[in-house]
Amino acid sequence: MKILRIDSSIMGDHSTSRELTGAIVDKLRDLTNAEIVSRDLVAEGLGHATPATLPSAHPLSQLAGPLEGDALAARANSDAILEEFLAANIVVIGAPMYNFTIPTQLKAWVDRILVPGKTFGYSEQGPTGLVSGKRVIVAVTRGGFYGTGSPAAAVEHGDSYLRAALSFIGIRDPEVIVAEGLQVSEDQKTAAKTNANEAIQALAA
Repeated sequence: MKILRIDSSIMGDHSTSRELTGAIVDKLRDLTNAEIVSRDLVAEGLGHATPATLPSAHPLSQLAGPLEGDALAARANSDAILEEFLAANIVVIGAPMYNFTIPTQLKAWVDRILVPGKTFGYSEQGPTGLVSGKRVIVAVTRGGFYGTGSPAAAVEHGDSYLRAALSFIGIRDPEVIVAEGLQVSEDQKTAAKTNANEAIQALAA
């Protein structure tokens, strides 16, 4: 059993999403005694996707031609990102909302796991997800209120984007734990974190 933890918050020790991904992994470790693989996309400085930085399995990677030096290392890192995603039984993703969507670092990670022939394919019936049997738990954090029924729900493009991307590759039922209204007041922040941690403690193996 392997658990892959992905963190993308730029807030370091002040990050609620990192706090929640840590709590999720601790809970799952207690339940499964799994091997943990962690990837901090901010500390790593994962850059935007280009033909040179896409995994070698991606058809567009061939447009970059021969690579060397730092470019070759970046390609190898992207290959590792894809392979560790494919190898994981459970993926835990920290997804704070920045400017109505996910951090650019997390988008760059998604760009490296959406690979034709590896995680999805095309047929006459349309796209088909190739990833099955993988559990994904997403810790979503938001400063305001953007959930269903809220006045700002229409501009929520973080949780909704991740659900769409995961569904596209075959993961249609991610477990999403939300802590929102974190910047509204200290009382609301405390309540949001308490509710999120209660949901984490209720996670099953």
